[in-house]
Amino acid sequence: MTVISSHKDTAALTLTIVAEYGAAPDRVWRVWEDPRKLERWWGPPTWPATFEQHDFKVGGRAAYFMTGPDGTKAHGWWQITAIDAPNRLEFDDGFADDRGEPTSEIPPIHCTVTLEPHGGGTRMTTVSSFAGVEHLEKMIEMGMEEGMKLAEGQIDALLAED
Repeated sequence: MTVISSHKDTAALTLTIVAEYGAAPDRVWRVWEDPRKLERWWGPPTWPATFEQHDFKVGGRAAYFMTGPDGTKAHGWWQITAIDAPNRLEFDDGFADDRGEPTSEIPPIHCTVTLEPHGGGTRMTTVSSFAGVEHLEKMIEMGMEEGMKLAEGQIDALLAED
């Protein structure tokens, strides 16, 4: 598995996932930039994603849904807040209703993704920041940590195709 660590920090209100890949940062960057690649790993294997919109620029928006084993669809959105290709991506990630409109029941998560050369490949660090301890604990309870580890574990197969 490519995920080498995960760490929940209730003082900093963050969840950090670190993964390493045997490809250069520009190739790993493409799994975020290309919506067809992104939907092959965003979400755990049993909840594949479909990106209906992916405006990959600062201020751009992504709209997606993940489909569960029973056909249930969970909608989400991104608002991209920073891009420094191929090194850094930041976005807000939230839940949406069936029409793709953001919901307010659960606050969005701010995600910061850093790609850096490491040992001939890439180290990818994903830091998810939460609105409060309750928000962090609720997302962990909903399976976010395990889901992200499973999702990021699918990236190696995509990199092997290029």
